[in-house]
Amino acid sequence: MPYFEELPHVLSASRLPQPLHEAPGAVTVIDHELLTATGYRDLARVFRLVPGMQIGQERGHAQWVTYHGLSNDFPTEMQVLIDGRSVITPSAFGGVDWSALPLTLDEIDRIEIVRGTNAASFGANAFLGVINIITRHSAEGAGSGGALRVGSGGVRDAEASWTNSGGSPVSLRVNVASRRDDGFDGVHDAHHMDIATLRGDWQLSSQDSVTLRAGASAGRRGEGYTESVFGNNGPRDTRSQTTTLHLKGRHAVGDGEEWMLNYYHTHERVRDEWIASAPSYPFVPLDRNRHSVRNHLELQHRSRPAPTMQAVWGIGARRDEVDAPFLFSTGNPAAQRLYRLFGNAEWRPLARLTLNLGGAHEKYSTAPAHFSPRAFANWQATDTDTLRSGYSRAWRQHNLFERHGDIRAIDPASGELLARPFLPHRDLRQARIDTVEFGYFGRFAAWNTTLDVRLFNERIHDFVVRVPQPNLRPAPVLAGFLGSTRYENLDRPVTLRGIEYQLVARPRSGTELRLAHSLIDRDAGNRGLEARAAPYTASLSWLQDYGAGWKSMISVLRMGPLAGSEGYVPRFRYLARSYTTVDANLSYETQFGGKPLRFALSALNLGRRHQEIANGSEQMLQGRRMINAATRQVYLSVALALD
Repeated sequence: MPYFEELPHVLSASRLPQPLHEAPGAVTVIDHELLTATGYRDLARVFRLVPGMQIGQERGHAQWVTYHGLSNDFPTEMQVLIDGRSVITPSAFGGVDWSALPLTLDEIDRIEIVRGTNAASFGANAFLGVINIITRHSAEGAGSGGALRVGSGGVRDAEASWTNSGGSPVSLRVNVASRRDDGFDGVHDAHHMDIATLRGDWQLSSQDSVTLRAGASAGRRGEGYTESVFGNNGPRDTRSQTTTLHLKGRHAVGDGEEWMLNYYHTHERVRDEWIASAPSYPFVPLDRNRHSVRNHLELQHRSRPAPTMQAVWGIGARRDEVDAPFLFSTGNPAAQRLYRLFGNAEWRPLARLTLNLGGAHEKYSTAPAHFSPRAFANWQATDTDTLRSGYSRAWRQHNLFERHGDIRAIDPASGELLARPFLPHRDLRQARIDTVEFGYFGRFAAWNTTLDVRLFNERIHDFVVRVPQPNLRPAPVLAGFLGSTRYENLDRPVTLRGIEYQLVARPRSGTELRLAHSLIDRDAGNRGLEARAAPYTASLSWLQDYGAGWKSMISVLRMGPLAGSEGYVPRFRYLARSYTTVDANLSYETQFGGKPLRFALSALNLGRRHQEIANGSEQMLQGRRMINAATRQVYLSVALALD
């Protein structure tokens, strides 16, 4: 099987090491070389190159990252991991704060994106898929280096790294970065974030190792709009701080058997406060301040019980605490606990047939226990062609705000209730998805090509939507302008069905072409909800190595019409038009004093002006004028290895 010998092994589909053609589902791998070739300074943007991913920016620092769309303002339908640590924020709204992740792009070894339901491996937030970011071992690339980046839109970045392995059993790597930009033109969204990370690896013996990863980020970001209704989303600067500590211990028994103990602690704090005003009420304090703590402990055992079988099982527990007095006006919700038992097994009953069976049993503090099964079969029809089919189920974990959110804007002078935009719904049910998919993975000698195709039918029950509550009593003073809402379960299923594929071809040495394309049929019985998933996405990238240190990458990105965001006043909806844009990067690598020196010129959004995700309530105030058009950005990067 000469073609398959070159295929990467992935861990994110089943927690078992598997070549791509044997994984239970479609997996896209973005390695460090591709990440560097893009020239991107923003991690979330790279997912635009993955089939089925729907990405949008509501402002320069706010990324809306989903698989197949559908989500609300803070997407939680994909599990996002860094070295096995979930980075979905435990704070009130959930989602991933992409611009504040304690992570630098230099650290990333590869990213594995599982395109499809994967709760059997990673729990309820793997509702539609998994993004697993894997960092490099600290012994890789001993030495130090630095990089600077300057460009339009106030781009001013600085990065530095230091690695010291020295051949000893203990190795360390430190990365620090400072990122600044002015965001989109005409939008209050300037951004400044400082990041520091440390990874240490200690090889205790031939069988035992310990990995420590610590990280912190702190920064300021512009939020809001000057013309929001009564300043309910007024302009302000928010501050955020995130710290994390992650410990992982491994004990290798031999012959594919391993025990792993995984613990992490995450601490997040956001200061987001401003003053609103209305006729006769000139000073109304509002805030979305929040403080959260997460602790997670997990034990995992991987083994090979038979020559034709490998298996993994594990047990985990998690505790989340949130403090956000304004968001939960009747008191912070009790600490949320999660208990999980999971297992996956790969069995090869025939030389060309691989079966994957797995499931996860989960119990949350405020929800019934649920079981999420998965069954997949991969048949290697020929040495270069594999067919796969499977079924999986998942239950979406609520974020705390959906169940307990209760916001009350009160005039401090009179004590009157002016607005109550969110009401709690403690009986909200967890959404459930049942996915059936068929796939094909093939290798072709012509142009050294790989093709990965996924056909899917994703049926979601009890989908959570935000619904106006028109008859609240007593009615707030400003109820006629700022209505009340709460999250409710949709009374009919939502179905997503379609096809997506990824083609990678290398027609000659130094040339690589990458095509990603998806088509989705959306059936929700509600046009507004269906508009939250774009009917199609596409990207076409050309990577070229010209020799003598020169390389380039050009990507053409196409996004169908997408609503995306709900905004603060849900009666208003806005659909951003479809658009095509172009990103490009040209790099040159040489030597300076015997050390690698790299220059790169990057340009983003080279197509026509376009809007990606609109805040519905703000956009409706302005009619057809785009309030947050994506801004063209050009910047120059210089990176130098110092020793």
